[in-house]
Amino acid sequence: MSSPEPIIRSRQTEKEVNGILTQVVCTEFSNYILVVLTQYGKIGTLISVTPDSRSNDISTPTFSTKVLLGKDEPLTHVCAKHLATFVSQEAGNRPILLGLALKDSSLDSIKQMKEIIKSCQVW
Repeated sequence: MSSPEPIIRSRQTEKEVNGILTQVVCTEFSNYILVVLTQYGKIGTLISVTPDSRSNDISTPTFSTKVLLGKDEPLTHVCAKHLATFVSQEAGNRPILLGLALKDSSLDSIKQMKEIIKSCQVW
């Protein structure tokens, strides 16, 4: 008898990004995807990234970001959109909860982190 598939699917991984250990946890819930990306071992700032239903062009939806907990800074919104947009699109435009705790948020690091998230996907 095979074991039933878990109700909540989750995967995690860790890799070095520019010399800093970076951990990623991706968890799929029925109504959203949770992605935690940390270089501190903590959830950090929690951001909601949702597809904007008012977008006229379905092929390239726009996304809204809202900081739920933590520092509400412009760079947080930029990083969140860059890291979570492809996750939402690949998961059928589902909303994303993104936890960010980064020491290095340079463009090069963000690109590497995006690849780590792709390797950890559960959707």
